[in-house]
Parts: sequence; structure tokens; C-alpha cells
Amino acid sequence: MHTTTRRDPDLEQLARKRAGAKLGWYVHLCIYIAVNLLLATLSYLSGRHWAVFPAVGWGIGLAVHGAVVFLATGGTGLHERLVQQERKRLSMQRDLW
Repeated sequence: MHTTTRRDPDLEQLARKRAGAKLGWYVHLCIYIAVNLLLATLSYLSGRHWAVFPAVGWGIGLAVHGAVVFLATGGTGLHERLVQQERKRLSMQRDLW
């Protein structure tokens, strides 16, 4: 059952902020992959295996960034669906009054 609800500016702003944060993490991931592929190639061609150190260090930073974006903002799984259901219920209650 699909119900139409009025647009709440606060919800819209929060949704845009979270979407921007997730997009930022995906950009971070793409840059991480591209740069580390380049570093791995340079490392391989030089005969030394130094590229693992920046990859691990940056990987930790990427993991922390992902944890903040996806875990602190509620993720996209069961929790997010429950939040959406509650938001819909609250919006319907507000419309009735």
C-alpha cells in the first residue's frame, strides 16, 4: 500500500545529506582503487613491495570513513526500512491532526 505524504523539508535535507555522504564514500573508494593500482604497478616494476604500506594505511582510513557513513547514519538494511516505516506512520499521524 503506497500512501502519499507531504514533503518535510527537514527529512529532505537529512536524506540529501546522507546521500551525499554515501556518494562521497564511493568516490573515496574509486580514488583508493585507482591510486593503489598505480602504486602497486610502480612497486612491482621497481622490484620492491612497498605499495602494501600505503594501501593498508589508506584502507584503514577508508574503513573508518565507511563505518561512519554506513553505520552511524543507520545503514541501508533492516534498520533503514524500520526508520522509513516509522517516518511514514508519523507523517500520516501528523496529516490527520
